[in-house]
Amino acid sequence: MNRKNLYWLGLIILVIFLDQLTKYLVRGDIPENTGIHITSFFNLVHASNFGAAFSFLDVPGGAQRWLFSSISLIISVALIIWLLRTSREQRWQLAALSLIIGGALGNFWDRAVNGYVIDFLQFHWGIYYYPAFNIADSAVCVGAAMLVVCLLRSSKK
Repeated sequence: MNRKNLYWLGLIILVIFLDQLTKYLVRGDIPENTGIHITSFFNLVHASNFGAAFSFLDVPGGAQRWLFSSISLIISVALIIWLLRTSREQRWQLAALSLIIGGALGNFWDRAVNGYVIDFLQFHWGIYYYPAFNIADSAVCVGAAMLVVCLLRSSKK
């Protein structure tokens, strides 16, 4: 186990902090189920997501709260173990794992405390709207893409 990788906890904590800070600001400044038009393709909104990423299985009061909370916690623990076992030289992979863990724990916190996740970033093109998402979702997606690149590179070697 490579305990020197613990300094990557800083990136995990930063992702959680930024995620929670932005959700706090949205909660305080934008009434629920409303939004602020920013550009012709982007809005800030205040949406309560009772489902998984991008509102998948979004049903208020459902058992999915505990299912998704459990899944995020189990995956986060597994990824922390992976992070601790990863070579210090594999910085790209360590960053990817840290982003995924931070995002998963940011949304886990919301589900555990509130029963839902606040989403607020909404992109659209004309009448076509992409589901609202948040900083944690972004961190998970970027981290997952980075991890795929790492795994593809390592499979070539």
